[in-house]
Amino acid sequence: MANIIEGDQNARGLRFGVVVSRFNDFITSNLLTGALDVFSQYGADEDDLKVLKVPGAFELPQAAKKLCSTGNFDAIVCLGAVIRGETSHFDYICAEASRGVGQVGLEFNVPVLFGVLTTENLEQAAARSGSGSSNKGRETALAAIEMATLYKKL
Repeated sequence: MANIIEGDQNARGLRFGVVVSRFNDFITSNLLTGALDVFSQYGADEDDLKVLKVPGAFELPQAAKKLCSTGNFDAIVCLGAVIRGETSHFDYICAEASRGVGQVGLEFNVPVLFGVLTTENLEQAAARSGSGSSNKGRETALAAIEMATLYKKL
């Protein structure tokens, strides 16, 4: 049988960075609340969490890279909300934010998670940022804990 290694959901003793976009704050503040609730619920100490606020989704990878470069974090969570408008700007921001977040994680060998909503309208964004289990900030924080613990086991 194969030797299977997987992460768990114990955040005790781990350090997390959270980078959150201020653009669409009425959505991203809910994502942040969801993520911070999960970190607390799964044992992370408040002193082991650092939250950076950036102007928009395009700046998320830059701030994540800065956090990774310190070597002080077990995982980074990037949170934002890009809602389609009338121009192609949506496509460029979504593509570059997702590419950049992925690139930072690969460059620094640190889990950097993409918790950016890319929705067609405000209703979809609201549905994915509300209280409860459908909050994508919560989901992204859970994935960050699992990835951080997996990396510790390797």
